[in-house]
Amino acid sequence: MADEKMEMGEVGTSLMTTESKQTPIRPLNKFERLFQPCLGELVGTTFFVFIGCVSVIENVESAGRLQPALVHGLAVAIMVACMAEISGSHFNPPFTLAIFLCGGMEMNMVVPYLACQLVGGVLGAAMAKAMTSRENYAKAHGAAFDLLQSDGPIGGALFGEVAMTCLVTMVVLLGAVNAKTRSPLVPFMVGCTVIINVLAGGDVSGTCLNPARAFGPAIVSNYWTYHWVYWVGPIAGGLIAAALVRLLLGDHKIRLILK
Repeated sequence: MADEKMEMGEVGTSLMTTESKQTPIRPLNKFERLFQPCLGELVGTTFFVFIGCVSVIENVESAGRLQPALVHGLAVAIMVACMAEISGSHFNPPFTLAIFLCGGMEMNMVVPYLACQLVGGVLGAAMAKAMTSRENYAKAHGAAFDLLQSDGPIGGALFGEVAMTCLVTMVVLLGAVNAKTRSPLVPFMVGCTVIINVLAGGDVSGTCLNPARAFGPAIVSNYWTYHWVYWVGPIAGGLIAAALVRLLLGDHKIRLILK
C-alpha cells in the first residue's frame, strides 16, 4: 500500500490505471519522479492544443461542429493513452486540481503541472499559427474562443462551461481515481465525453472545458474578449465534480461522509 501511494504521488493519477499494474522493480529516480511527469504534461498539452487549434482554424464550414469535436476528442484519447504512465495524462488544470482534491497526487506536483499545461497551451497555439494560413488564422482569431460577442449569451455560456467540465471531470475521477469504478477504458471514455460536449455545446460557449486550451490561443492571437469565462467555468466545474466524488460518489476510501 505504501509503494502504491508513493507511485501515485510521484507521477499523478494515471487515466489508465488498472489493478493488475505491477510495482516497478526499482524505485523511480528523481528524473522519473519529478521532471519526466512535467515534461509529459508539457508535451501532451502542447500537441493537444496544437491539433485542436488547427482543427478550428482550418475547419471546413460544411463540417460544422463535427470536425473540431472529433479532432479534440480523438486527440484527448490518444494523448491520454500514450502519456498515462508518464504523467497521468491530465493536460487540463481543472483535472489536476480535481485529482489532487480526491487524493490522486501530491501537493508538490500541482503547481508544476499547472505551469506546464499553460506553457504547453501557448506552445501549441504558436505551432498552429506557424502551420496555418494568415487569412484563416485571422478569421478564426487563432482558435481563441470568439463566440461570445455580447452580454446576452454570457450566462448560458458560463453555465455550459461549468456543467460540461463537471461532466468530463467526473468521468476522469470515476474512471481513473475512484478504485470502485476504475476502468482501463478511460482514454475512450474521456475522448467520447469531449466529443459529445463539443457537439452539444459548441454553438453556446465554444466548449473550451480547459483554461490551457483557451489561454494559449489568447496569448498568441492577443484576443481576450470574455476570456474569463473559460477560466471561471471550467475551474468551477472541476471543483464541483471533485466535491461530488469526495462527498457522494466516491468509494469508502475517497468519500469523506456517509461512510
